[in-house]
Amino acid sequence: MIDHTGLQVSDLSRSKCFYEPVLATLGHVPRRDLGDAIGYGKASPGPFDDPAGEFWLIEGTPLEPRIHIAFRARSRESVDAFYRAALAAGGTDNGAPGLRLVYHPNYYACFVRDPDGYNVEAVCHAAQG
Repeated sequence: MIDHTGLQVSDLSRSKCFYEPVLATLGHVPRRDLGDAIGYGKASPGPFDDPAGEFWLIEGTPLEPRIHIAFRARSRESVDAFYRAALAAGGTDNGAPGLRLVYHPNYYACFVRDPDGYNVEAVCHAAQG
């Protein structure tokens, strides 16, 4: 549905140090560096994926109010790894990994705040298996 999105961040270098290890847990890597913006995408993009990346960090003034963005994870273990990497990279806890039954029976997610205060989520919709 959405081809790409981006966040304006106050310090691109600091945000890069946060997002690179966090997104790596989901198989995403830097795809394009324009100096004042960095695009992240799948390590092996498919024919319908943007080769420059689907998620962008752009140097600028962070948005107010802070938005929420969720990244899809393939497994609950990936959600757990995302959470650990985010905290290790300077993020703050905004909801430890676990089921969020209010959404659906298999909604397993975690929430962290990035260095600019954005609410960043990793979510797995698959049943435990």
